[in-house]
Amino acid sequence: MTDITIWHNPRCSKSRNTLALLEAKGMTPQVVRYLETPPTAADLTRVIKQLDLRAFDLLRRGEAICKELGLSETTPDSEVIAAMVEHPILIERPVVIAGDRAVLGRPPENALALLD
Repeated sequence: MTDITIWHNPRCSKSRNTLALLEAKGMTPQVVRYLETPPTAADLTRVIKQLDLRAFDLLRRGEAICKELGLSETTPDSEVIAAMVEHPILIERPVVIAGDRAVLGRPPENALALLD
């Protein structure tokens, strides 16, 4: 089994539920509290590619900072990624990574696809 990493925010119920689901399946994921240890631009670029999304699709658009920065669907990925590095609260959560695959744990059951 490939090592599993979760970009986790313990204050988020989806993140807590995803972590609990993985643990219930016998996994011991590496927990990265991404608000305390933000991913680099290279990490985000890699994971966005693994998720097969645009950077904007991984953005928490309801956050006040998103509106303050004027981020939109037309903002280049590089600018969205730079904003996420600077303001990790903008990263949708949780992100679960296993090898060269990643999923967004919304709903938490999405993470089960990585266990196949």
